[in-house]
Amino acid sequence: MTTVLIVDDQALQRMGFSMLLEAQAGMTVVGEATNGSEAVRATAQLRPDVVLMDVRMPGMDGIEATRRIVKSGGRSRILVLTTFDLDEYAYEALRAGASGFLLKDALPEELVAGVRAVAAGDAVISPGLTRKLIDTFSDRLPGRSPQQENRLAGLTQREREVLTAIATGWTNTEIAEHLHLAESTVKSHIGRILTKINARDRVQAVIFAYDTGLVRPA
Repeated sequence: MTTVLIVDDQALQRMGFSMLLEAQAGMTVVGEATNGSEAVRATAQLRPDVVLMDVRMPGMDGIEATRRIVKSGGRSRILVLTTFDLDEYAYEALRAGASGFLLKDALPEELVAGVRAVAAGDAVISPGLTRKLIDTFSDRLPGRSPQQENRLAGLTQREREVLTAIATGWTNTEIAEHLHLAESTVKSHIGRILTKINARDRVQAVIFAYDTGLVRPA
């Protein structure tokens, strides 16, 4: 059973999301929150698989709430809702540790699929769109930290090549074709890369590649 916490300051939005998700097999809404502070507390108490997070709320916004939830080290993954695909809030949410984002006008089936994907440990947005976001807001890249430097140094040459390809926006199939590898081998490399760089998912791996200078904005 996939458990979901809905965070939105608008009651009608929460009700709509709840009705949609409760109607899905194998999915249940375990709670609701109206702002970021409530979201942090509810996540700690309820430990949902997925937090469906609005980003623009009074008081603590969804960005800070995402940052605190991810920093706590819990199992909950964050799927944020935003208005525009190249929104500053979407960029900040990904940097804060969200596993992806959806537009608020997404179709019901897209929302359901997004929740299922995040619960399964996948990223909801494409690496190509992640790159567009980072290119757009590249002036905010902080540069590599000593911890990131050590993690980057721990990658093999092949793992660096695969990570670079991920950050460039290639799919697993494209990586396999360009590097002359089996797709199963690419998946194995990605699993090891995520472990070594301490990234929750593919989106965070793209951000790591930019932060460390392995890939630079266009």
